Amino acid sequence: MEAVIHFKEADILNGEDIVIYGLDMDILPGDFVYIVGKVGSGKTSIIRTITAENRVSTGEALVNGFNLIGIKQKDIPFLRRSLGVVFQDFQLLMDRSVEDNLEFVLKATGWKNKQAMDERISEVLASVGMGTKAHKMPHQLSGGEQQRIAIARALLNNPAVILADEPTGNLDGETADEILQLLVDLNKAGTAIVMVTHNRYIFEKYPGRVFSCEKERCTELLDEGIDVEL
Repeated sequence: MEAVIHFKEADILNGEDIVIYGLDMDILPGDFVYIVGKVGSGKTSIIRTITAENRVSTGEALVNGFNLIGIKQKDIPFLRRSLGVVFQDFQLLMDRSVEDNLEFVLKATGWKNKQAMDERISEVLASVGMGTKAHKMPHQLSGGEQQRIAIARALLNNPAVILADEPTGNLDGETADEILQLLVDLNKAGTAIVMVTHNRYIFEKYPGRVFSCEKERCTELLDEGIDVEL
């Protein structure tokens, strides 16, 4: 099975500074992967590298068939269309409805047929339990509902991978569990999930592969019960 994300001996940059040396990481279709570590340990830099916001200076780096080493600017939008991204702060457009938020993304990624867009919006909203919320404004929704909309947005282009950067950081415990269960269900349906978190409770309750970032390295923890300093 071919990896959807492949790093080998890759140095990960934040600006001009290397924050992770020699990253080795293969994520396969259907994997659920956590990237954990203290603040400033390079977790989010890895996510930004996967989306080609940060560049890779050395090694091998492939995402959904795109070579991140020397990727051309014109190819970056196509790379990003193959990914779904969920943020801690939702990043919804507050001046337009849920439906218009999602339609904005579809138009920006090349969709033109209005009927096809309407059908896809209905599909993704139903898949996250928000089928009746299309005409709501973001401020009319709870934090958990806004994050569900953000996940629906991430699903619009049928991504092979969803990148979730602290997706429960602004939510209470019960709502966070609901969002985690939604991501688990999407993963069981075949979508690879890569989640950045510093919350030990999450990766202990919802098991997956765990990569730990510390001391300018990020390595997979293979031993059950191994301690992670967060």
